[in-house]
Amino acid sequence: MKQFSERIEFETTTQIEFVDLTDRVQEIVDKSGVRTGEVLVFAPHTTMGVTINHNEPMLIQDFMRMLYKLVPVDEQYSHDLFELRRDVKADGRSNGHSHCKAILLGASKNAPIADGHLMLSDSQSFFAVEFNGARKRDVIVRVSGE
Repeated sequence: MKQFSERIEFETTTQIEFVDLTDRVQEIVDKSGVRTGEVLVFAPHTTMGVTINHNEPMLIQDFMRMLYKLVPVDEQYSHDLFELRRDVKADGRSNGHSHCKAILLGASKNAPIADGHLMLSDSQSFFAVEFNGARKRDVIVRVSGE
């Protein structure tokens, strides 16, 4: 069985942002030489998630509205009480809400590969979802199979 991994690097520009990675994931599948297997897209960040869904602008607005309602930015989060935290390095961002949103989506998604192509439907895309504002980010793509 072959294993192939590569990072996708990108920058986000807004508080919550859906970044479509589908074409870049397919490029990595192509580079791997795997014809049959699966791909894993993993976010090595605690304030970002990965999901598969439809890349339709109005639907993405609905997702963002839902996330803001479920986990409001203006709520009080214990994580943001920097003066009470000990032995934890803070980056100065009040981002408790970002961690809570990320736990809802999860850090990774898998998809099957057949004949060297992602087996996503025409309306499915891989997204990295930013919850912590403009930042440099990356995801790890791991391809496994024959």
